[in-house]
Amino acid sequence: MKFRTVILAAGKGTRMGSEKPKVLLPLANKPILQHLIESITESGVDGVPVVVVSSDGKGVCETFGETCHYAIQEEPLGTGHAVMCAKDAVGETDAVIVLYGDHPFVSPDALRRLTKIHVDSQTVLTMMTTVVPSFDDWYGIFLHWGRVLRDLHGHIMGIREYKDAMESEQQIREVNPALFCFDAKWLWENISQLKNLNAKGEYYLTDLVELAVTQGHEIAGSEIRPEESIGVNTPEEFKIAEEIYQNVKSKR
Repeated sequence: MKFRTVILAAGKGTRMGSEKPKVLLPLANKPILQHLIESITESGVDGVPVVVVSSDGKGVCETFGETCHYAIQEEPLGTGHAVMCAKDAVGETDAVIVLYGDHPFVSPDALRRLTKIHVDSQTVLTMMTTVVPSFDDWYGIFLHWGRVLRDLHGHIMGIREYKDAMESEQQIREVNPALFCFDAKWLWENISQLKNLNAKGEYYLTDLVELAVTQGHEIAGSEIRPEESIGVNTPEEFKIAEEIYQNVKSKR
């Protein structure tokens, strides 16, 4: 089965107080995005990932050159829209992996597991989830992540973004780290059905989970550790990422 990887990297460094794209900020002497690209390369799932950048994301293209293909998201209309922008660059493939460019610690093993589960399950959508023990201490960085909704039998039913979640849903400790693998044919046939009827007025890629369920598909999934799923959006998260990197490095 052929896999292509799409990395969403069109976000700006506004909350980081940076003028450059946040994925270019140095973490352990490498741009944040480079950590992820190296994991993809080592995993063997895709030799040349597609990176979605904003219209002023020239610096990302210059930094990574021919190691990646690129797609432009002209307007910041959400993660679903960003993936739509990558369709032509992705080209012919059996499955599409979608990752976020500000998640530096996703391991090659996690990517290999994601693709294996996808092949074995033969479903239209496979995803990883993260369970945190609480939202205290450094786990507080996961508080505003989307919650994974399951039915009484434990089947994944959808993802509720924190801003759109009821108070009871906000108590759920299983969160969405944004590692997805889609059947390519199903993805391109259904992504245009996304609506922007939410608190941010954006097209959420995560809404495809609930859409797949309503069509009768079962969502395949597996867990990754919180340390592996960290995103870097704020100076606080950047500091935590640096500390975790040093802790991992010291144990090697």
